[in-house]
Amino acid sequence: MYNLKAKYTPLSQHFKIPKTNTNSKCYVCMSFFCLKTQIKLPISLSEAWDFFSSPHNLSKITPPEMGFIITNSPENKMFEGQIITYKVSPLLGIKINWMTEITTVKDQVYFIDEQRFGPYALWHHRHHFEEIEGGVIMTDEVNYKLPFGLLGVIANSLFIRKKLQSIFDYREKVLFEQFIKE
Repeated sequence: MYNLKAKYTPLSQHFKIPKTNTNSKCYVCMSFFCLKTQIKLPISLSEAWDFFSSPHNLSKITPPEMGFIITNSPENKMFEGQIITYKVSPLLGIKINWMTEITTVKDQVYFIDEQRFGPYALWHHRHHFEEIEGGVIMTDEVNYKLPFGLLGVIANSLFIRKKLQSIFDYREKVLFEQFIKE
């Protein structure tokens, strides 16, 4: 079923799952935006949950050029109310501080992280896991709003949405390498 000797191709193409889905649940209004991605991983639900519920794996799935560094000492497994602080360089190598809180955890189903301090006016990221035959489908849905009104909307159109998509593309590549081994 899996072509393990092939060069990397996006998992969404390999498994015929749409990579980015901007259906009616994802909207663009009043400068609120949504990015939704899905990938299929040939691992168990518990393996997927164990990997993604550890804040220490965030740096593994973040592009190196973003200089992602956790600045506090989060516990190994997430929990509701957990605060994670980090420095990241999303654009032009400029380091910013970012703080997120894990606001909701439903064990082996989904968890939500929300920005408490950082570059967005709003950041709500839902990570959903669904067990299927042969693996798990992981769905990420990010609802976000940028500061600066119309300038934020223009920035989203010009480069921010593309940057977010590239982060999820990188994540997909890393997950492919991590979980589909020769």
